[in-house]
Amino acid sequence: MRERIRAGDPEAFGELYDRYAKAVYNHAFRLTGDWSAAEDVMSATFLDAWRNREGVEGGQGSLRPWLLGIATNKARNARRSALRRWAFLSRLPDPEPVEDFAEETAGRIDDARRLAAVHRATKGLRRQDREVLALCVWSGLGYQEAAQALGVPVGTVRSRLSRARGKLRALADRQLANDFREPPQGCGEVKGEAATAALPEKEVTP
Repeated sequence: MRERIRAGDPEAFGELYDRYAKAVYNHAFRLTGDWSAAEDVMSATFLDAWRNREGVEGGQGSLRPWLLGIATNKARNARRSALRRWAFLSRLPDPEPVEDFAEETAGRIDDARRLAAVHRATKGLRRQDREVLALCVWSGLGYQEAAQALGVPVGTVRSRLSRARGKLRALADRQLANDFREPPQGCGEVKGEAATAALPEKEVTP
């Protein structure tokens, strides 16, 4: 697969997309918290992967860490762009009030409610901690793979993940307590994972 990707084989790249598009989208959504932004990040990731295909290293390992590393950088850029847009919009006059459609979301499944609460809780984490949490916990990468994706030492991944878990657990407890007293919110993730998957009891094995 790696040799075919480097050679620019369109069929091989199609296989790469089919195999990892969902994983890239989910990772992008966890970092951006927005389904539309996640789609943009996913598209940009595979476009960048195609343009830089000659840089794929040889070997037999999975290309998922390579793709998630690209997606992480694209999500950072998307977040910076969003912050600039929010800063611009904050200077505009307030819009006219619109009808509150919160009641229409009351029937959402419990997993979506929990997952949305965890997504909001992750905003309280540092960017570096949020990224390593998304790679190691939600995307299931080992320490070595996450280090490869982020371009940092394995020890840095371990320390960031430990710090992120501790802080996220405290933040998520408060978010979930509040969220179960409010109408559930929608989630753009491809598959409805339970939010408790973000807080495993066991360490991720490298």
